[in-house]
Amino acid sequence: MIGLILAGVYGVSTPKAFAESYTADVVVYGGTSAAITAAVQVKQMGRSVLIVCPDQHLGGLTSGGLGWTDTGKKEVIGGLSREFYHRVYLKYQQAENWNWQSRESYGNRGQGNVAIDGKNRTQWIFEPHIAEQVFDEWVSECEIPVYRDQWLDRKSGVEVVGGRIKSIRMLGGDVFTGKVFLDVTYEGDLMAAAGVSYHVGRESSETYAENWAGIQTGVNHHGHHFANLPAISPYVVPGDPASGVLPRVSADPPGKKGDADDRVQAYCFRMCLTDHPGNLVPFEAPKGYDPAEYELLARIYEAGWRETFNKFDPIPNRKTDTNNHGPMSTDNIGFNYDYPEASYERRAEIIREHENYQKGWLYFHVSDPRVPEEIREEMKRWGLAADEFDDNGHWPHQIYVREARRMIGQFVMTENELQKRRPTPQSVGMGSYSIDSHNTQRYITPEGRVQNEGDIGVSTYGPYEIAYGSLVPKADDCENLIVPVCVSSSHIAFGSIRMEPVFMILGQSAATAAVLAIESDLSVQEVPYDLLQQRLLADGQVLHSAKNVSAVAGQSSSVLFPKDFSGVVLDDSQASFVGTWRQSAANRPHFLSGYRHEDNAANGKCSAIFETKLPTGFYEIQLAYPPNTNRATNVPVKISSAGGTTSVKVNQRSKPTTEKAFTSLGVYQFDQRQPAKLTISNQGTDGYVIVDAVRFVPADPPPSDR
Repeated sequence: MIGLILAGVYGVSTPKAFAESYTADVVVYGGTSAAITAAVQVKQMGRSVLIVCPDQHLGGLTSGGLGWTDTGKKEVIGGLSREFYHRVYLKYQQAENWNWQSRESYGNRGQGNVAIDGKNRTQWIFEPHIAEQVFDEWVSECEIPVYRDQWLDRKSGVEVVGGRIKSIRMLGGDVFTGKVFLDVTYEGDLMAAAGVSYHVGRESSETYAENWAGIQTGVNHHGHHFANLPAISPYVVPGDPASGVLPRVSADPPGKKGDADDRVQAYCFRMCLTDHPGNLVPFEAPKGYDPAEYELLARIYEAGWRETFNKFDPIPNRKTDTNNHGPMSTDNIGFNYDYPEASYERRAEIIREHENYQKGWLYFHVSDPRVPEEIREEMKRWGLAADEFDDNGHWPHQIYVREARRMIGQFVMTENELQKRRPTPQSVGMGSYSIDSHNTQRYITPEGRVQNEGDIGVSTYGPYEIAYGSLVPKADDCENLIVPVCVSSSHIAFGSIRMEPVFMILGQSAATAAVLAIESDLSVQEVPYDLLQQRLLADGQVLHSAKNVSAVAGQSSSVLFPKDFSGVVLDDSQASFVGTWRQSAANRPHFLSGYRHEDNAANGKCSAIFETKLPTGFYEIQLAYPPNTNRATNVPVKISSAGGTTSVKVNQRSKPTTEKAFTSLGVYQFDQRQPAKLTISNQGTDGYVIVDAVRFVPADPPPSDR
C-alpha cells in the first residue's frame, strides 16, 4: 500500500509535459466499490461516464481484504450491489477458483447469513482477488474508461463556476470535465476541495439529540476494552506514573461524557491470512520493530486474555479476513486523527505507521516469549496469503478508513432516523447493520488503569431508510456534486451506514440522480423524488421495508421505545455506572439497544445511578427489566426524593405488570430545585441485577400526603 501510494503521489506531483483533457456526462472521482456501481448505472442509463481515481486497484475495501461482508439484512441489498454478490457467486461456481481447498471442506458460514446462498445465487464471503476480478471485468464489459493513479489537486484543482463544478485537475495536470460529479472516495477530497460543508470527529450528544454521541467513557460494548480484565497499569513501571506512559496509551484526559471531539474511529488493515503451507508467507519483523511497543499486549496476556483468534473469519481457500478483536488488536487506536484532512504525503506516513504497527503485532505473536506458548504456536501456523496482493508484498492495498470527513448536506442522518424515532424522507436505499463504531482513544482512568473508549455497538431495530438529502450538498454549497460515501450523517449514524454493500447501493442511487439531473437540466437538489424513486425501484433497489413500518408504529413486542410511554423514561444509556457492567440484549422485551447486567457478581461494587430534574410534584417511579429465572429477587434500589432517601427491593424474576413493561416502586414527592435520583446496586443480591430503564409518571399524592 505504502509503495503504491508514494509512487502515486510523487509520481504525478510534477505536471506532465503534455496534460490531457477528458470529458464525460458524469465524472466519478474515486476507485471504491461505490465507484463501480455508480459508473455501471450511468452507462446503463445511456450516458457517458469515466472513473478517475488515485487508486491502482478498483474496489476499495471490498477488494482490499474485507471479504467477510457486513451484510446486515441481505433482503434490503438490491440493485447493482446485489448483482456484485451474484457475480462473486458465479466466480465460485468455477472449479479452478477452489485451488487451496475443496468447496465441500469450506463450509458455509457467513456473518449472520450463509456465505453461499444457492437459492438466491449470491455469495457474501470471498477472497480479495476474486472481488477485484469482478470489478475489473464489470467496468471492461461496460466499456467504462478508468484513469488510475490520478490524484486530485486539492488546493486549486477544482474549477467552480456559478455554484457548479466545471472541471477537476489532477496533480499531473490532466483535466476532467463533466456535467455532474460524484465523490466516491473514503476521504471526501473532492467534496472538501469544492467548498462543501463537512465535519470531522464526533458530535456532542446535544448536536442531534443522540444518546450515543460524543465521548462515551464508561460504555463497554463488544469486548474491545479492558473492563473485563484485572486492572492493567498504563505506566512503564506498573503503578508508577513517574516512570512514564506505555506506548499506544494516551496521557491526555479522555474528555467529558457526551461532549464533542475531533477523534475518528480507529483504522486497520483487513489482513488476508492463510494456514495452507503451500500458499503461506511467514510473518517477518517490520523495519524498526521494537517489542517494547507491545508491552501493553504482553500485560493483557498476563492478565488472562485469550481471544486472539476470534476474528480470524474464514473465507474460501483456507484464508481469513482478519479483523480487530479485543483490547489491543489490529486497530491502531489514536494514530489517525489528522488523516481525514492531511496532505497526501502525511497520509502516506500515517498508513505506513499503521502497516508497521500491524506487522509488528503479528511478529510479536510469533516471536515474543511473553505471548502464551499455545497462542504463539498457533500463530506460527499462519502467514500472509502468497496469492493475494502480489504487487504489494501480499499486504492489502487499502487501509480501512472507517471514517474521515462526513458531509453536512441537505439532510443529516442520525441515530434517531436509524432507530426509527423520526421518519426518513425520500429513501434512496436501506442499511441494516448495527451501529458499529470502533474505539477512538486509549486513555488512563482516574483509578490509574488503562481503558479504551469510543466502541459502540447498538441495534438499529431492523433495516432503516437512507435519505436522498444525505447524498447531496446544500444547494448554496454545490449544485452538481453527489456524495454517496462520505454521506451527510452523524458519527453515530455513520457507524452503520459505512458498510460496503450500502456504499454500492448509494453509488447506484447517486448515479441515477445524476443522470436524471442532466436529462432535466436541474441541480441535483431539484431532481423530482417521484421520478428518482420510480427508476430506482425499476432497477431493483430496495427503498422500504415492511418491518420498518411496524417499527415506526411502535408495534414491536420485543423492543420498547421511550416515546411510546407517558412520563419521563430514562434508558440505561442515560445512567452512570460504577463497577463492571456488561451490555446484553439476550432477553426481551427491553428498551432500545438492550440492558446492562453485572454478571451476577453480587459483590456490592456495582451500581447504576439515574438522575433527572422534574417539575415539583408527586411521581410514581417505575423500573423496567426483562425478567428471567436467573435474576435477583432482592435488587436494592435507593430513591432520593424531597422526603429523603427510601430503600426498596425488587424481584426481577417477576414479570412487570404496568403496561407489561414496568414494576412500580411507589409514589414520591420531588422538588425541581434538586435532582430526582435512583440508585440500583448489587449489594447482597441472589442473582443477576438488570438495569434497563426507569420511568417517572406524574401521580396524585398518596393518602398520607393529602
